[in-house]
Amino acid sequence: MQDRPEELSQRLSRRMALKLGLGAGALAAIDQFTGHPIESLFATELAAVPVQAGATIMRAIPSSGELLPVIGMGTARNYEDPGPDQIPPLREVIKAFPQMGGKVLDTAPSYGRAETVVGDLMKELKNRDKYFVATKVSLGGRGGRGGGGDAPPPGADAANASLARSLERFGTTQLDLMQIWNLSQPDVLHPLLEEWKAAKKIRYTGITTSSDGQYGNLETIVSTKKFDFLQIDFAIDNRNAQDRILPMARDKGIAVLINLPFGRGRPFQKVAGKPLPGWAKDIDCTDWSQVFLKYIVSHPAVTAVIPGTEKTEFLALNIAAGKGRLPDAAMRKRIETEFDAL
Repeated sequence: MQDRPEELSQRLSRRMALKLGLGAGALAAIDQFTGHPIESLFATELAAVPVQAGATIMRAIPSSGELLPVIGMGTARNYEDPGPDQIPPLREVIKAFPQMGGKVLDTAPSYGRAETVVGDLMKELKNRDKYFVATKVSLGGRGGRGGGGDAPPPGADAANASLARSLERFGTTQLDLMQIWNLSQPDVLHPLLEEWKAAKKIRYTGITTSSDGQYGNLETIVSTKKFDFLQIDFAIDNRNAQDRILPMARDKGIAVLINLPFGRGRPFQKVAGKPLPGWAKDIDCTDWSQVFLKYIVSHPAVTAVIPGTEKTEFLALNIAAGKGRLPDAAMRKRIETEFDAL
């Protein structure tokens, strides 16, 4: 019988901790103990350590140490307004995802009916407890104009109502992660997230963006406000995050979810008709999608990636990318170079 990941991590050396992808907080502690920074070891250690066959690669949430599988799933577009004939395949995905070792599911009230669709399927399948559910809150153009006396700040009522709807849609009293969507009104929403966390209505706080143009504002917000998670865009053809945001998250001990890992389809268009390189077998990839996902999750600051997933055949490919060998720094550079040259 294989050890559970949390049991395994307790007795592994720094080398194996890197392979499992322990979060910034855990690695910082190891750095202090060994006197060696993660950067000096990353190039040779990350992918060189053997992995148990079939073992799911886990990463720790820095603020808590809780382990999450590196492959999650998103629910934008295909879950927003499915017709009756589209529900059965979505049901199969929601059923199979935790059975295959997945856990992190990301959604949002702004994704049409996605929260309702996913919540109803989880209630039907009775598997809500198998998931780490991440959703979002947004005030759009409302709020942030100040207030007086003991009255709640403008937008607080709307935010509390949004939380209540999300809880009801998932049939729960607590959500795992609540994120401020696209930097919406952080001065209003961040204090509310902290209140909800203290009241145990949510377990973790976060903030999201899917636009490089918001990185400057994100850096400013994170410099003054504490979050457990960031969610950002990052793909093989969209690598700006690894120059700015990922190092910041690592230094501050913030977990990172990655959206748009397939760049809205652009990487697939670029490799269309091109055979998988021979080196793909060295990182246990059988499909271009796995190369793209492994490139992302091999970055030590990434906690999990959340590709949109609406079919079980895509789900199986994605989940497989969270097992086996990951690219080391040299392989990551090779992937970048060869992809750019296509």
